[in-house]
Amino acid sequence: MIIDLPHTTSGAVGDRLVRLRDEGGVVSLGRVLTLVIETDAGDVESAIDAANAASREHPCRIVVIDRSSTDAAGDLDAEIRIGGDAGASEVVILRPSGAVSRETDTLVIPLLLPDAPVVAWWPSSPPDSPSLDPMGAEADRRITDAMRCSDPIAALHRLRESYRPGDTDLCWARVTMWRAILATALDQPPFEPVTAITVRGFSRRPASVLLAAWLADGLDCPATLEDSPSPRSVTEVRLDRPSGPIRLVRPVGATIATLEQPGLPTQRIVLPPRSRAELLAEELRRLDPDQTYGRTLTRGLSRVEIR
Repeated sequence: MIIDLPHTTSGAVGDRLVRLRDEGGVVSLGRVLTLVIETDAGDVESAIDAANAASREHPCRIVVIDRSSTDAAGDLDAEIRIGGDAGASEVVILRPSGAVSRETDTLVIPLLLPDAPVVAWWPSSPPDSPSLDPMGAEADRRITDAMRCSDPIAALHRLRESYRPGDTDLCWARVTMWRAILATALDQPPFEPVTAITVRGFSRRPASVLLAAWLADGLDCPATLEDSPSPRSVTEVRLDRPSGPIRLVRPVGATIATLEQPGLPTQRIVLPPRSRAELLAEELRRLDPDQTYGRTLTRGLSRVEIR
């Protein structure tokens, strides 16, 4: 069901949600958080689709701020989606114009679920300092996606300069499985120091840089990111040790990676690319600050050399 509310206010939208709940059309008591999304017309429906899919694991209220209006009049149009149009959530789309569009926090606060965490997500270009953004200041967690910026690596460095606990980026989730496999390999004997780190991948993708930075910080060893023409973020990781290297390789176009370790048979591991809904669902699993991401961004990034 889709309900249009033209020329309205956030308070009126909140009242309508309460009436819908009282009438039995919406059950909001099982919602575990409020997900606030700020984006533009080109990404509204795609972001909602990803959030709806993630909501099947994390039932939530989704509040979308659509920044696409060019109308100078200070007005607010809204849309409520429930039932089959909203996955396991309830979706509120706010379309502010004029001066109203500058009052993001005022628009959102009446629609936040009481006593529930707030997560802010910018699917495309994030603010320079997410924690100082009006929407970000209300959030317990702030999710960006540097890969979708016009200059992804520059965006990653801006996020580093403005980092505050609670910030995270979907590029970090893009390398979760790589990090898990490599951590498991390093947790097996021989327990030798890593003398050199080489990550091969597309250097314009922040996920490649973050993986190299995580290894550099965690293993206390400078890392080299070797640029590859492949559009894949990462195609190979090599960790050199005295007894021989650990190599994790996923060829271009493949969904199976191979893990090579000295003295052990080669392992084949399923390592497919992940959808945006899967990445978002992963980030919604934790609402406390990700300290490992913080150290990787603020300390490890400076230890990566791109060639």
